[in-house]
Amino acid sequence: MANSSQNIVEDETSQEKTLSIYNLIMDGGLGGQIIIALLVVLLVVALYIYFERFFTIKAASKTDSNFMNKIRDYVIHGKLDAAKVLCAQVNSPASRLIEKGITRIGKPLADIHTAIENAGRLEIYKLEKNVSVLATIAGAAPMIGFLGTVIGMIVAIHEIANAGGQIDIKMLSDGLYTAMTTTVAGLVVGIISYVQYNHLVVRTNKVVYEMEAKSVEFLDLLNEPI
Repeated sequence: MANSSQNIVEDETSQEKTLSIYNLIMDGGLGGQIIIALLVVLLVVALYIYFERFFTIKAASKTDSNFMNKIRDYVIHGKLDAAKVLCAQVNSPASRLIEKGITRIGKPLADIHTAIENAGRLEIYKLEKNVSVLATIAGAAPMIGFLGTVIGMIVAIHEIANAGGQIDIKMLSDGLYTAMTTTVAGLVVGIISYVQYNHLVVRTNKVVYEMEAKSVEFLDLLNEPI
């Protein structure tokens, strides 16, 4: 009989130690739930921006190794319309820069270079669209989580002040749950957003480098004696 009672106590103890994420959020009080909900929204926004930009940049990074050779042949033989058609078919940031340069052939080289630079800035702006939002989320999410920590500690201190010197851990649980769960959630969202942001920056830089390389190659082509 004593052994069965001991087993019941041990089972109750093990059950009390098991706590799901859902319970942590629901036991964190209204303030903690609001902050967790805000962090979830930020995480969804960050994931959407990341995957939308990732596939856009991936599509922009696809290049035809024979593209510039074809452009060279068309330009040398004066087939500028065919070169424009090829650029439109490839439809990449680099090809759009080359197409801009082709439309300026016959003008001074400085004007062609300026036109390509301006078009390049526009292409970079398109590639970096909304990426700065990821950086903002990466910085804001931990601070929002820390705000939940402060709110949770205020709640805990308030409960202590109202306890009349008799501190009950159960009374403090809501504030402590809010403090811990919001901190963890804020850090998780911040870390994910930070990694996503840096990955997109690296991918974007590769596309920009490709644009610059092809632009220089095109300008060198125009400088070649015919």
